[in-house]
Amino acid sequence: MTERSLWLTAPTAAFGEWQTHEAVGADRRPFSARSVVQHRAMFEHFQRHLHDCGVTVASFGADHIHSLWQTKAGATYSAATRMRYLKLLDRLCRHLVSIAVRDGNPAEELVRQAQWPDEDPSPIYLPQEADESLQAWIQPSPNDDLAHLRARAIVGLFLGTGITAAEGRSATQVDLQTAASPPYLHVRGHGARDARTVQVPPFALPVLTAWSARRATLPIASDLLFSLTNLGKPIADMGLGRIVRSALVAIDFEADDMSPRILRNTFCRRQLLAGRDRVEVSELLGLASTRTADRIAATLPTE
Repeated sequence: MTERSLWLTAPTAAFGEWQTHEAVGADRRPFSARSVVQHRAMFEHFQRHLHDCGVTVASFGADHIHSLWQTKAGATYSAATRMRYLKLLDRLCRHLVSIAVRDGNPAEELVRQAQWPDEDPSPIYLPQEADESLQAWIQPSPNDDLAHLRARAIVGLFLGTGITAAEGRSATQVDLQTAASPPYLHVRGHGARDARTVQVPPFALPVLTAWSARRATLPIASDLLFSLTNLGKPIADMGLGRIVRSALVAIDFEADDMSPRILRNTFCRRQLLAGRDRVEVSELLGLASTRTADRIAATLPTE
């Protein structure tokens, strides 16, 4: 099978081959293994979008790139993420033109018109008083029904370990070890992130212990730590967002971003306030770069 026919019949496989063996960045150097993983994830998402639009890598146009920003996931992309997509699609289309899969490059003009953002928006986090209020809110109550206890445990896991929404959705019962000394959450490797272990702080231990005990008695057809039904289906990102938002509303806190991301940023800032090194904090977040920790460190009070 020729490369051209592979792109037309199995574009995901063709993209993987191209990224691994041929694609290079602006400096003409091959991409790192981590970047290749990230690019593959981006392409797979774009490929699903093209499938939903009824077009292929050979026929999509600029309007299909624009419509990506209107999707549920695309609407959350920062200016920097959109620029990364445009750069990737520009490289992709230039390659497809060179092997006669496409006649033109719809990303070329979009890249010319776009600009990298001058600076990242200030990270949103819970001030210390709000952090302490949310830590108090997650404490389990004898009057909690299943939904309330699960909501407290979900918020407690995000606030106490700094994991992402995707990591929370995929966490299993065995990943959370509340009886260990010290108690910890094992976060499995995925995409460009390596596996890591995060200690469960004392404030999150009561609710996570209570949830683990309750979860063990439920007839759920999966080993997920959190699920919506007895069928064991993971909670959707939108559902997690509603749970976090409701918890923040309960402590009278409002912000532009009331998703699990604000709890991840709060976790990061709490570690930095405690004196932890930015490299160590970045590793706890599953990040290879200290960029996120550096941005949040800039919000710390100066002596």
